[in-house]
Amino acid sequence: MSEELQHELIPKHTSLSEDEIAKLLETYNISVKQLPKIMVKDFMVKQLGAKVGDVIKITRKSPTVKTSFYYRLVIDG
Repeated sequence: MSEELQHELIPKHTSLSEDEIAKLLETYNISVKQLPKIMVKDFMVKQLGAKVGDVIKITRKSPTVKTSFYYRLVIDG
């Protein structure tokens, strides 16, 4: 990842594997379509090389719980 993407204000983005997606959906008892969405043309999605249907994990620093995780389904739009 390039230096500008490692700035402290840019949260870490990673693509989940099929197994990780299955575990996530089972843990929260949801379907993939219930996840919040992120556009395929989003800058970070492009940098990851993610495609429509992928699930992205966003890791943010939190003052209360140290680290928080957010999940987004990549959609076309």
